[in-house]
Amino acid sequence: MSSGRKLIIHGGRRIEGEIAVQGAKNSALPILAAAVMCKGRCEIYNCPALSDCDAACRILTSLGCACRREESCVCTDASAVGRNEISEKLMREMRSSIIFMGALLGRCGQCRMSFPGGCEIGSRPIDFHLDAFRRMGTKIHEEHGYIVCTADKLRGAKISFPVPSVGATENVMLAAVLADGTTEIHNAAREPEICDLAGFLTACGAKINGAGTGTVTIEGVRKLSGCSYTVMPDRIAAATYLCCGAITRGEILLTHCDHGSLVPVTAVLEQTGCSIYSFGSDSVYLNARKTLKAPGVIRTAPYPGFPTDAQPPLMALCTTLPGTSMFVETIFENRYRHVSELTRLGAKIKVEGQVAVVEGVNRLSGAELEAGDLRGGAAMVTAALFAEGVTKIGHTCYISRGYEDIEGCLKSVGADIRTA
Repeated sequence: MSSGRKLIIHGGRRIEGEIAVQGAKNSALPILAAAVMCKGRCEIYNCPALSDCDAACRILTSLGCACRREESCVCTDASAVGRNEISEKLMREMRSSIIFMGALLGRCGQCRMSFPGGCEIGSRPIDFHLDAFRRMGTKIHEEHGYIVCTADKLRGAKISFPVPSVGATENVMLAAVLADGTTEIHNAAREPEICDLAGFLTACGAKINGAGTGTVTIEGVRKLSGCSYTVMPDRIAAATYLCCGAITRGEILLTHCDHGSLVPVTAVLEQTGCSIYSFGSDSVYLNARKTLKAPGVIRTAPYPGFPTDAQPPLMALCTTLPGTSMFVETIFENRYRHVSELTRLGAKIKVEGQVAVVEGVNRLSGAELEAGDLRGGAAMVTAALFAEGVTKIGHTCYISRGYEDIEGCLKSVGADIRTA
């Protein structure tokens, strides 16, 4: 989907059926960055076909890494990597491009890149990243809008973050695996995607302990080799599809998903009255045929708290639930950009600062909407499935940054949705 095309959704149809959940965007991107450090061939399976992943592959190619996609597998060979600079154009395509800083420092001992782009949902400063790299022996300065990093040899260090940061934790892990000595990351992020990156790096020969806890220890090694690895399922895509099933009062079976990582979301959906069951470790079933109600207060927080990325589609669901819901956003200050678009459908939402109060309504009506960011676009799709009449959503390029064929997935479970 491009920015010039729109999603056309005729609402009011119940979602019923099965969706196989895509690979996790937030795992695939740092794993693709990590591939630049491996002197050998990597086969990264279950890598979602997303515009952000395509951008990461273009960055790899620009650095001299052989990179190609074969269906859901991205094959890389970084043996001939000879460049350490990423152009401003490539950096601006996705916010997660900053993750290449740690990988290039580990591989080349230096890098030059502009500040990253991506969704404007808040000031995601990179101070934590830069401060940590300085502690590891990196000299950093700005030069005509570029960040220039050089290190004669990275050395292990004790890094303590003021607050958990997923991106900074990943970036330091990448730099540390080839550094001299041992690196300890305290107050590290605990998201499942951190564990997935650690799993990939370990398969390549890294020595990492404690991933998924508040303290991660990395013992530097001399080199990383290639490997075959399968990216974990995308818990945010799964959460979005569960909200789509719930808002249409339908039922949905998600396969190829990780129930454990979904617990912060499924717990809230159960509070609304949805019935949720897991089958083994990779299937989740939701039934929303009962009368649902507002879940009360939802506060976003670092894992294992409620994920900020799942807040917009859950808010869309809550606009249709009897009672009052309150959202407290603690991660990004501009995470409510979708609210004005949801109100165009007839939702009743009041925002003050980082708090949004949602009064459930019985009816939403189709309207012309514009996505302003990835998860906000997902919220609009979710609400449009419930709304009477036709909803047209523009700027679909944001949605394709995080959802692999959202049109096809929803159409397969009964939605009336198309691109035009």
